[in-house]
Amino acid sequence: MNNDIKELMSGILKDMSALNYIKPGDVPNINLYMDQVTTFMYEHLHDTKRTTDDKVLTKTMINNYAKNNLLPSPVKKKYSKEHIYILTFIYYFKNILSISDIQKMLNPLTEKFFDEGSKPDLDYIYKEIFSMESSLARPLSKDIFAKSEQASNAFTDVKNDDDREFLQFFSLVCLLSFDVYMKKNMIESLIDDYSAKHAPKQPEKSDKTDKKK
Repeated sequence: MNNDIKELMSGILKDMSALNYIKPGDVPNINLYMDQVTTFMYEHLHDTKRTTDDKVLTKTMINNYAKNNLLPSPVKKKYSKEHIYILTFIYYFKNILSISDIQKMLNPLTEKFFDEGSKPDLDYIYKEIFSMESSLARPLSKDIFAKSEQASNAFTDVKNDDDREFLQFFSLVCLLSFDVYMKKNMIESLIDDYSAKHAPKQPEKSDKTDKKK
């Protein structure tokens, strides 16, 4: 791939490594009002926005999450650190999953581990997941660079420089999109399988027929 696109990829990966994210130790141990929650989320996630007009989290979003049974209701209009953890999961899930699938993922989580004193609690769960995801940053970068090299070997017979550059760029987007598409399908299949196995059992209907004597 030409140097311009290689430099672009390097810049994107550098930006990704510098993105703000919510570390377990960043979440306050005190309960927050709605305005404090939106401010906290913005301070830690604003770098993930694609454009300046994008919203990280608004009051309307939080209220809709509660109405859609994604987020437990606040206590006396205050949100706990457990609420922050759930909102963080929602923030990342909503980019790839439907509301229905997010419900299927978060409802068991909140039912079993949201309340204070749960074992394990959400604080422990979030730390474990954060640790696993952090370890994937380097392999992810290597995989993206490998796809860049693969795309650079495509369309080398195209003589026009601009056409070749576009087709190689298009190839890279296709490779990355295919990766996302396949993983999204796998995620949806996992959710469907888990939901089917753990669905409430319906009472069997008795098939009574009158017998003629």
